[in-house]
Amino acid sequence: MLKQSALILSLAAVTGACAYKEAGEPLDTRYFGSATHENAAIISGDLSYTVQLANRFASEVPSTITFDFDSARLDESARLVLDQQAGWIKQFPEVRFKVFGHTDAVGSERYNKSLGLRRARAAVNYLVRHGISRKRLEAVVSFGETQPLVLTDQRERRNRRTVTEVSGFVQSRVNSLDGRYAEIIYRDYVESAVAERTLTHESAIEASLD
Repeated sequence: MLKQSALILSLAAVTGACAYKEAGEPLDTRYFGSATHENAAIISGDLSYTVQLANRFASEVPSTITFDFDSARLDESARLVLDQQAGWIKQFPEVRFKVFGHTDAVGSERYNKSLGLRRARAAVNYLVRHGISRKRLEAVVSFGETQPLVLTDQRERRNRRTVTEVSGFVQSRVNSLDGRYAEIIYRDYVESAVAERTLTHESAIEASLD
């Protein structure tokens, strides 16, 4: 009798675990995981992949560099941050970025907007020199002194900054969020691996001829 009761309970548990759900009910993350849920949300339009990438960029890489007073020169600390940004950006060859320039409140509004733009362009030019296509970078927006991090009319380094943000996708790939997206993302990596093997093979042939 005890064995029969245990068997009934086991069958009930299995039946409950395999119970069908109505169409349209939320996916059970115990079986499908958050990746499936997010992919479904992106396809349906409930979740923006641009927003997801923007949040990932902001969490994985410093997005801000600062400047000396009345200067658009990139110091060593700024270059180190931009190096990290360049490394991250290279992983996503279909993504576009904007660099926003800011100043502190010292000086006229007209001068500060010009200075903020020069700072943004300095950051963009550095990223271009480190392998990022200029077509993927935009430095046309300058907030000047209008969006300070610290509310003060005095000199404040934290307000003298540029901020790099994800802005969207390269137009030719804007609809590529399908099963081939991973292939697109890792294209440069795959090509570099092939080039390295080819070079090694050619070097071996040259060595055998010497």
